Amino acid sequence: MIADAALLARAEALVRAYAAAAKQIATAESCTGGLVAGLLTAVPGSSVVVERGFVTYSNEAKAEAIGVPTDLIVAHGAVSEPVARAMAEGALGASRADIAVSVTGIAGPGGGSEAKPVGLVHFGLAVRGGATRHVERRFGDPGRAEIRRLSVAEALALLEEAVGLHRHCEPDGEAIQRRDSSE
Repeated sequence: MIADAALLARAEALVRAYAAAAKQIATAESCTGGLVAGLLTAVPGSSVVVERGFVTYSNEAKAEAIGVPTDLIVAHGAVSEPVARAMAEGALGASRADIAVSVTGIAGPGGGSEAKPVGLVHFGLAVRGGATRHVERRFGDPGRAEIRRLSVAEALALLEEAVGLHRHCEPDGEAIQRRDSSE
């Protein structure tokens, strides 16, 4: 669990907003290993909002639990826009949630390459009956724990935007590359 008072306060506001909107959330997490769902479920009353969470750390789990096509993973790699989108859509399809967020990235310290460096994280946000969004973040290499914390913050930002809480702002005022796309 991430011990971060600011993130917990955001999670509390998020749970209140989703409860008021009568909307439920599903998560599909790889490099965060369930931290997004864990933070949300740390909030009392979150059971009316958090429908379910999938920790799909392996490629097999992505395929078996949420239906990410294996050929998509082979063609693009697990850390990619198409897989982040498929993870969010798969979590939505395998749940009763209204909105699903996905996280797949390279938290390090190893595993990076020139094309996909440590700190590269892809996010997906699927809304039932709507378009699927994608955000790519390049956090650099501030360490595994910080990459995971920043990834949780970005996932919360996507969920906040989806329910109209506020627009995205950079954590700690840092300049971090962000690329956002919708279908």
